[in-house]
Amino acid sequence: MARSPFPGMDPYLEPHWLDVHGSLVILGRNALNDLLPDELIARSDERVGVEADESKTRRIGPDVRVFEPLCPGTATAVALQRDVDLAPYRLKSISDPIVERYIEIIESTGGRLVTVIEFLSPTNKQGEGLREFVRKREELLAGQVNVVEVDLNRSGNWQALIAPNRCPGQAMAPYRAMIRTATDPRTVHLHPFSLRQPLPAIKIPLRPRETPVELPLQPLIEQAYHYGRYARTIDYSKPPEPPLDPDEAAWADQLLRPLVQG
Repeated sequence: MARSPFPGMDPYLEPHWLDVHGSLVILGRNALNDLLPDELIARSDERVGVEADESKTRRIGPDVRVFEPLCPGTATAVALQRDVDLAPYRLKSISDPIVERYIEIIESTGGRLVTVIEFLSPTNKQGEGLREFVRKREELLAGQVNVVEVDLNRSGNWQALIAPNRCPGQAMAPYRAMIRTATDPRTVHLHPFSLRQPLPAIKIPLRPRETPVELPLQPLIEQAYHYGRYARTIDYSKPPEPPLDPDEAAWADQLLRPLVQG
């Protein structure tokens, strides 16, 4: 299996988040179904997401430019040519809706929703996308559904997701998981992840008085890296995007130097 040079989350995967995100959802669903009691089932589902403000973060989603010839004599060409002298082609922007995938744990009998697991994207952490994400989370918690948010992407304002709570300095880290239970929805259980250590297993809450299952994150990211063949395309001689902070960048430089020089 092709392996990333990083012991935990590879920051060079973040620009490829659409593909990585999809892999994590499916791999996470499969892993959970090997762990859950027989009365519970993990499924992947999707919804149409809200884009973040492009002036503040890069757009993650399809962006197609269609070059459409204006055929002389067509109704469209005749109508437009009444007002302006047109060039032979017009450019039309088409933006497909962003589809957000997530994992839900449901009861096998009746299909009652128990827990939702989100692998966060930058659009979930900024602008209208953030507000819509928080609104959906509040609806889930009000409906007695647990919510787990796994944040393996450094873009966006993750601290807005825990407001009005604040992160203590010792818990600041590049990546994290945030867990909320239906029985205590105002409390955020914060699990910080270091760049320098393998990703841990996180506890996934189930029904009241039921023991949580532990979802191991490191095997998921390793499989996403391997099956996406990222070892063939990532250029580790360049800094990651977004950049690491100075201490982490110096550490990463030491880690990658033998690979780049070899």
